[in-house]
Amino acid sequence: MLFVSRQIAIVLRVAKREVRMLLRRPVYIFSTIFVMFFSCVFFLTLFKTGSPEKLPIAVVDMDRSSISRRLVHELNATQLVEVVTVTETYEQARVLMQQGKVYAFAVVPDRFYADLASFKRPEVVVYLNNAYTLSTNTAYKQLMTVMTLASGAFQREVLRKKGMPEYMIMKRLQPIAIESHFIGNPSGNYMVYLSGVLLPGILGLIVLMITIYSIGSELKWKTSREWLNAAQGSFTRAITGKLLPHVVLYCAMGVTMNIIMVRMMHFPIHGSFVWLNVGMVAYILAMQSIAVTFVGIIPMLRTALSAGALYGMLSFSLCGFTFPKEGMLPFVQALTNLFPLRHYYLVYVNEVLLGNPITQSLPSVAVLIVFTGLQLLIMKRLHRALKFQYFPKD
Repeated sequence: MLFVSRQIAIVLRVAKREVRMLLRRPVYIFSTIFVMFFSCVFFLTLFKTGSPEKLPIAVVDMDRSSISRRLVHELNATQLVEVVTVTETYEQARVLMQQGKVYAFAVVPDRFYADLASFKRPEVVVYLNNAYTLSTNTAYKQLMTVMTLASGAFQREVLRKKGMPEYMIMKRLQPIAIESHFIGNPSGNYMVYLSGVLLPGILGLIVLMITIYSIGSELKWKTSREWLNAAQGSFTRAITGKLLPHVVLYCAMGVTMNIIMVRMMHFPIHGSFVWLNVGMVAYILAMQSIAVTFVGIIPMLRTALSAGALYGMLSFSLCGFTFPKEGMLPFVQALTNLFPLRHYYLVYVNEVLLGNPITQSLPSVAVLIVFTGLQLLIMKRLHRALKFQYFPKD
């Protein structure tokens, strides 16, 4: 018992040394608390409505009939798009799109009303700017919905005047009724899909870069022996004491972030909130382990930071929340397993959106725990680097 108490006291002494270093260097506070606070405020307010609204579009009205004017009115009545201009020529609308003033425009042809009245099929051509994926897809979906509803409403009025019963009219206009439901996110809140993974990704990048800087700076400024002496020569006590304040800070930030999203922003939580936070803690520990591994492999601060930045940024693309893993090339699908953000994303989907039993999240948490042991492979190499300082100062 006395031995254990002595080990804990040594670890706490190293931790106090690290806390003093954190307080002396403003870069730590700015790069952790301020950056994470700004990211949360930015993203959680940027998508506060849940989805883009009043996206600017244009209409080229060549018909100038009552039905074409009503079509413009119906588009303006929707929540997602807004007709900012009605032009008479295609060239005017194309210039507006090239200038980035509208995301899409629809061309209503001449004789649009006359063709509808004679039960012909007038063609309304829609042009989209695919440089803006989300905005364009939203505008396109709204345009198609309004066009379909407008055509159906016109045909319904004509069939009513012909004396056709209401139930026959609906069967003719819509022979198949489609009922769609958003699984786990009934409101279709885009922020739930994006911020729930993007913010943990930013936190993981902060953990990775600050941990690399914290250890690498000991090598850069030749203070690693002082660090080891504080731990009485034990690398295990030294690394545990150094990482302990960071673990407490990052875990508190991660759990607070989940509380804000679930309790204050009312993100759906169909599974276990506790298990979601377990995944968050395992994710943070995994990112710290990878940071230690990078410094152990490349004990030079500048190079290790560059490698860590590359790895951290790739995790956003390869975790699968923007582009599905199943759509990637086979060898890229295998690479996604090398990023902890991918496994935290699976925990998030299971606990927040799907609400499956925790046994579904357990494999992902287990992989994150395996990541935490990755640093054990380079302990001897990093210990020698700290002790002998034979790597060049960069």
